[in-house]
This record gives sequence, structure tokens and C-alpha cells, in this order.
Amino acid sequence: MRVITGTARGRKLQTPAGTAVRPTSDMVKEAVFSIVQFEVEGALVLDLFAGSGQMGIEALSRGARSCVFVDNAKDSLAAVRENLRHCNLTANAKVVAGDAIVFLRDYRGEPFDIAFLDPPYAKGLLPAALIALSEHMTPSGVVLCETDRDTALPETAGNLMFKKQYRYGQTKIVQYRIRESM
Repeated sequence: MRVITGTARGRKLQTPAGTAVRPTSDMVKEAVFSIVQFEVEGALVLDLFAGSGQMGIEALSRGARSCVFVDNAKDSLAAVRENLRHCNLTANAKVVAGDAIVFLRDYRGEPFDIAFLDPPYAKGLLPAALIALSEHMTPSGVVLCETDRDTALPETAGNLMFKKQYRYGQTKIVQYRIRESM
């Protein structure tokens, strides 16, 4: 697993050992960044359920202003921190240890332009996370959720509305936008 492009292009990223973290494939990551290619520069990004942090790190490498990484697993948080250090991207990153829903409930910072959500599959975490996140997105914000291809997600979640979905083998990417910007 490597950073695809930008200032950290080609840098290898660590993944926590075991099966708890399921890294996004390079093909899917490239597709996701094709969707937001003109929105990354200068964006405030959220990598929720960060795992190794590869999505937020890719965004930082491509010119995002900053990224908040949230995960509750110690191994994942250690991997995110090491990957940020290895890619020289720590200055623009904040790593938060904790539950994603609690983080969103308590968040009082600037709204996000882009959010990546990739929770453990089949745990049913996305609907609640989407609703909680909807209050923390800019009016033109985009949310990209990674799920398995059989997971059904809601048409709306708070202020978010389903925009489009993409399938890549057994992986599905679902795009949401704030209702007013549609």
C-alpha cells in the first residue's frame, strides 16, 4: 500500500497487523480521488474509522489543508501516526483516539469539506455516523463511504443526501452531498 500521488508519492504505508483493518485497494483509492480531484486542494478532511490513515494521508499528499484522523484501535492509531511521520505530513494532521460517533457528537471545530468513512463491514455503523456527521460538513461538502457491495445505505441521513454509488468488485463507494448543494 502506497501513497499514489502528491508530496508523499510512492511512500509505503504501514497497516496494523491482523484482520481488524481492511485497507482500501489502490484501484478503489484512485477511483475515490477521481471523484474529489478538484475538491481536495485546501480542503479540511475527516478520515473517520481511519485504520491506517491512508485516505487522509492521500488527501494531505494531494494538497488538503488539514486532516483529522479518528479511530478507537490502538494499533490503528499507532499506524496512522507512523504513516504521517514517514510521509512528513504530521504538521497538518490531528489524530484522535476514540469512538467515531462520540467524536462527532462532541466536535466543535471547523466544518469538513471532505469526509471518508470506512467502518468495519457488517457492523451497521454508517447510518448513525452519517447522521452525526451531517451537521459538521460545509454546504458543498462530500462524504464518501466504503462498504461491501451488499450493504444498503439510506437515501438521506440528516442533511446528507445520496448522490451516487460506484462498485469495484466486492467494494462499494457511496457518495453523499449536503441537500442544499444538490
